[in-house]
Amino acid sequence: MIKRDAERELRNLAGQFKTVAVVGPRQSGKTTLARHVFRSKPYVNLENPDDRQFAADDPRGFISRYRNGAIIDEIQRVPDLFSYLQQVLDEDKTKGKFILTGSNNFLLQESISQSLAGRIAYLYLLPFTVSELPRRSIKSLSEQILKGCYPPLYDQDISFDRWYPNYIRTYVERDVRQIKNISDLNTFGRFIRLCAGRTGQLLNVSSLALDTGADNKTISSWLGILENSFISYRLYPHHRNFNKRVVKMPKLYFYDSGLVCSLLGIHDEQQLTLHPLYGNIFETFIVSELKKHFFNKGINANLFFWRDNTGHEIDVLIEKGRMLFPVEIKSGQTITGEFFKAVEYWKELSGTGSGAVVYSGDTSQMRSNNTQVVSWKKLNAFIVEF
Repeated sequence: MIKRDAERELRNLAGQFKTVAVVGPRQSGKTTLARHVFRSKPYVNLENPDDRQFAADDPRGFISRYRNGAIIDEIQRVPDLFSYLQQVLDEDKTKGKFILTGSNNFLLQESISQSLAGRIAYLYLLPFTVSELPRRSIKSLSEQILKGCYPPLYDQDISFDRWYPNYIRTYVERDVRQIKNISDLNTFGRFIRLCAGRTGQLLNVSSLALDTGADNKTISSWLGILENSFISYRLYPHHRNFNKRVVKMPKLYFYDSGLVCSLLGIHDEQQLTLHPLYGNIFETFIVSELKKHFFNKGINANLFFWRDNTGHEIDVLIEKGRMLFPVEIKSGQTITGEFFKAVEYWKELSGTGSGAVVYSGDTSQMRSNNTQVVSWKKLNAFIVEF
């Protein structure tokens, strides 16, 4: 098993709360992590029809089987269980008694907010970060972007160009139908591919609706489905405008670059590096790495972007207290003066004293203008500062 950075935070939370929910996309390693950390706890998976039927028909009897607690996988499949868990937890002061996992954030949040509010902690577990992967598994940046970071691609002998299409098919056929009964799955599949073509770009719902052939309300609903199943997310502009007219639309990103490449029909490194969206895909890769690192540490990832109506833009603003730290993302491998223009403009505008540029080269350095140049390989060491 590849050691996960989130293990420490999971142990932390289990020592403070009666229940911990480990939430994330399918195949992100939630079950593996939970069973590794809590080896003595019994494990039950509610994807199993027999266990799911038992839990649905007799929730009280089901929970009574696990008087000392358990790991309950895909618990959102039986929402009624949460009410019975509430009673058990209220009568017991044991910390970390139940570890719950789920891949559908909408159904899980809805059930928890009704029954377990204040009794449960969340840990969001996304696919591997680059720093978690064995060094021998990373040969080049383009291969890493193509392969993505889902655990089965590293602990099983499966090629990424076979795995992703089947993952997408399974996701559409199972998870989407759990959240919303979509009758036209072909249109929804086209919608996902169109979203992949917009990764790292401003999200224009009307334009997306026009290209998909659906109305704005449907597209907004479908975007919520992608977010609640940890396929994509929206990065919002920071509200502080520094007396400038700023863009108010969010940007759309995917959590995994390999999934984006598969949806765009990119199958090899040459296709990737020559693709017109290569810069957006690299940006998606880096922003998702930032989010994963913060989630693994249990830190609320206050990430934003900033753009004014004259074209000045900062790819990522990391908010920490009153501080806004600017991060520019550049897909080039050679450091040039162009890399620093946006950060320097932001420093002058906001009064910020430092910033960073993350790029696709191998060398990290600190420039005399107090701007860090960070290699994509050294992102973890950079994030430790926050």
